Amino acid sequence: MKEIFFEIHQDLPKESPGGDEYTRQAFQMLPLLCQPNILDIGCGPGSQTLELARLTDGHITAVDTHQPFLERLQAQATAMGMLERITCLKRSMFDLSFLGATFDLLWAEGSIYIIGLEPGLKQWRSLIKPGGFLVISELVWLQSQPPKTIQAFWSQNYSEMRTLEEVLNLIPGCGYDKIGHFTLPEKAWWNYYLPLQAKINYLCEKYNNHSEALGVLKDEQREIDMYREYHDWYGYEFFILQKSASVY
Repeated sequence: MKEIFFEIHQDLPKESPGGDEYTRQAFQMLPLLCQPNILDIGCGPGSQTLELARLTDGHITAVDTHQPFLERLQAQATAMGMLERITCLKRSMFDLSFLGATFDLLWAEGSIYIIGLEPGLKQWRSLIKPGGFLVISELVWLQSQPPKTIQAFWSQNYSEMRTLEEVLNLIPGCGYDKIGHFTLPEKAWWNYYLPLQAKINYLCEKYNNHSEALGVLKDEQREIDMYREYHDWYGYEFFILQKSASVY
């Protein structure tokens, strides 16, 4: 039911928890970058892409596999007079075939889980210039021994989810030095979930006699319900990293 999934997510402002203020917070933890060459991986509809364009005077290459997301981003960039500084490419994060260490900054908000945290950290490192940077947001456990219900939910939906401490311990071995990190607050989750909830409510009425579509909608609703009940146990963490000089 890919059609229903994309209908649910069509025209949502974001595809993961976040917001412009958190994109800014993460970016401001980096040292000053002069006209950086930025790669936004798994850009989705591109709200963070546009914010990065407002924050820098560099060029951003935004990649995603869903063409409607890229078309929406391109239209917004055009309306904002930023099209010359944003290039939209339909490309998989599994095949980022750019030549050599091209980018000053790689950015991946809520998307590295698609390729996997460790593979993404290791494979993308070769795209970063010496001394360049990687910023990601990743789903992590914030407390140990979570209740069985939420543990089972995320075991089914993201089995590779790690604790915050495990991620911090993983980073050096993948070739990065940690500059900083911070946890997204509840508000960032509702930036994503409130528009999603409205879309679910609308589509439940539209497809009230379509059992397969209702099943997909039920799964989306369950994620919101799980967060509402168990949000103290997990969250999205921003990690601001620098490519280390060590060879991996």
